[in-house]
Order: sequence, then structure tokens, then C-alpha cells
Amino acid sequence: MHILLIHQAFAALGEPGGTRHHEMARRLCEDGHRVTIITSQISYLTGQKVMGSREVTDDAGVVIRRAYTYRGYHRSFFHRVFSFISFMASSFFSGLQVRGVDVVWGTSPPIFQGVTAWLLARLKRAAFLFEVRDLWPYFAIAVGVLRQPLLIRLSQWLERWLYRKADQVVVNSPGYVEHVRARGARDVALIPNGVDTEMFDPALNGDAFRQAHALGGKFIALYAGAHGMSNDLDVVLDAAEKLSGRDDIAIVLLGDGKEKERLQVEAGARELGNVLFLDPVSKASIPSVLAAADVCIAILKPIDAYRLTYPNKVFDYMAAGRPVLLAIDGVIRDVVESAGAGVFVPPGDSEALGDAILSLADDENIRLSMGKAGRTCVVERFDRRELSHTMKLLMQEMVTPAAEDGV
Repeated sequence: MHILLIHQAFAALGEPGGTRHHEMARRLCEDGHRVTIITSQISYLTGQKVMGSREVTDDAGVVIRRAYTYRGYHRSFFHRVFSFISFMASSFFSGLQVRGVDVVWGTSPPIFQGVTAWLLARLKRAAFLFEVRDLWPYFAIAVGVLRQPLLIRLSQWLERWLYRKADQVVVNSPGYVEHVRARGARDVALIPNGVDTEMFDPALNGDAFRQAHALGGKFIALYAGAHGMSNDLDVVLDAAEKLSGRDDIAIVLLGDGKEKERLQVEAGARELGNVLFLDPVSKASIPSVLAAADVCIAILKPIDAYRLTYPNKVFDYMAAGRPVLLAIDGVIRDVVESAGAGVFVPPGDSEALGDAILSLADDENIRLSMGKAGRTCVVERFDRRELSHTMKLLMQEMVTPAAEDGV
């Protein structure tokens, strides 16, 4: 098969951000298939231009093509939408140049690139797979990013239209299945978020990271990921303030996003000397960062919509053998608690978060037990090698009836 992926927010292994698609693409190429990825020249996480050639082929044979994108994603809602639309157009023209395609793989968000994927699939007489990674516009409405009634109606119409047009819909969380079916999706497959367990070693030594950031023998509670409005990191700052009397505890916030500068100013104004902000690192560097952590934080705003999601970072934490401090309710809580891999605290409750950090800081045995249980869970249920195999089989079923129709 030749698979064409349209993905504005794609991140390669050498870049910061979620690398689910690069990992899967590499597995597909290792199995003898071809994968071409059309992505943005602007990092979705940092807003900075990705340096290097407009087209590269990695060591596994994955072809990555970077299309023009308006550089305004982090400026405002209007500029963000304009960024999405610019990529929707440029990725279409780039996709026209790719020959011999059997499957066009669209993914949302941003949902606009789904239109590009559908149109290319129809023009190339290829199968159209539409992957739902977040429930847009449902999440955007719930958070308050999308408020204008006309835009809400248009976005909801586009969402339903894409679900109906897809030959196959794939979701990455069991919480999404009912939502997409209720809005017109016909064939829905669950291929959950997971982790390349071979990338992480729970026994890895994190001393180099600790020394580089003067963390010495401190107990480290680490958050690694986006610093956006959905991530509710003000709650982490509130918890840090309550822990200020414990000089042996450090809160490390690693990543980037629209809210980072404001959070840094706020932490400075409150003189939170126990909070350290660090720049994002590539996925290839994440294992050495997690190795330095004692516990890892996953947090989202306390809204019902987020009860449906499977955050990628949780699986990374578990693969690294680190206990999860989970301030997210719903389906991901079921995973963590059933595995015995961490501690749940109510979203939005900084007092509970601070208490949980203190409790784990003072009990090494429970931390080790939780870390081991989490590692076992992801190896058995969420290993990306197995999930990639499932994706491959699904795509093969899609193209078998029309295997000779790709152009």
C-alpha cells in the first residue's frame, strides 16, 4: 500500500510533540508499505518554523513533505483559523503531486485538513480514512474557544459531513465512539493512544537531567506537554505554592504553548522558587527526562468533555515506570486506577494535588509499585507496535476491494 497522511500537527521523533503518527508510519514502512506525510512547515507546539529541507525521507523510508502554513497559530483565534485554512489549501496542492496512493489518511484536529484528505482521496480514487484524535468542535465549545453561534453550526455541520464521507473512522479513545456514531460515522474502529514501549526503560538513570538543571536529590513532580488553556496549569502553580515549605520538592513544567509566558509571569509574581519551567524537547529525548522524575502529572480542565479522552502523555509516563498523578476524570482514570499505576485527584483541586504530591514524596515503596504496574499495563495493552499492526490490517481491508484503483 501507499498511504498518504495529511497532518498539520505532525511531529517527527526529533521534534517536540506527540509522535504517534511518525511511529506508526515507520512501522508501516518496516512492513513493506509506503508512507508519505504532508505536514506544516510551522511547529504546531512552538509556533516556530521547522528547519531543514521541504522534503525528507527518514531512515525507515517515511517521506515527510512540509507545506506552506501561515505563521499565526499562537496569536489569536482568527489567526489560528487562517493558519488552518492556509495549510488546508497548500497541503491539497502538495498532495496532488503524490502518485500511486491507496489510502488517504486524514486526522483531526484541525478538522479543516479532513476536507483536503477527502478531496484527495476522491480525486485519486483512494480509500479515505478519517482519524479523530480530539472531538473538535465539541472540545472547543466546551472550553469556550468557539462561541459564535454561526461558526458553531458550521463546524458541527463539517464534523458530521466528514464522518459520513469517511470510508472508515478511527478514534483513539473509547470515549469517542458513541460521539462519532451519533453524528453519522458508519464504520468506527478504536485504535487507542499508546506508546512505543521499547523507547522507554524504567531503569534508565536520570542523573544527567538532574545535574543539568541543578535539581540534585530533590523529589521531582514533572509535567511534560502543552501549556495551553485546556491544561489547567494554574492549578499546578497553586499546588506548588502550598508545597513551598518543602525545599526537597520541585515542580518541573516542561513544554510550550500559548499560556506558558503568562504562567511564568504568574509564578515569578508569587515567588514560586520550587517551580522550574523548561523548554520542550524532542520525543527522542523524553525518556531521559522522565527518568529523572519521581512522579508525573497529567492534568486537564474540569469539564465533562475531557472525561472522554486518552492523553498520550499518560502512556509515556506509564511506559517510563513512573507513577501518574492524574487530574483527569473519565476513561483515562479507568486505565490508571485499574492498573494501579497512579493516584487520581479531582480536576481543578489544587489542595488534593498538593496532598497527593506530598503523599507520594514520602512513600518510595508505593511509587515503585505504581511505576511497575503502569509499565506492565502499557506493555500488555497499549504497545504501539501492536497498535500499528492493527492500523495496517484495517487499511489493508479498506483497499483490498479496489487495490488497483490508486493513481
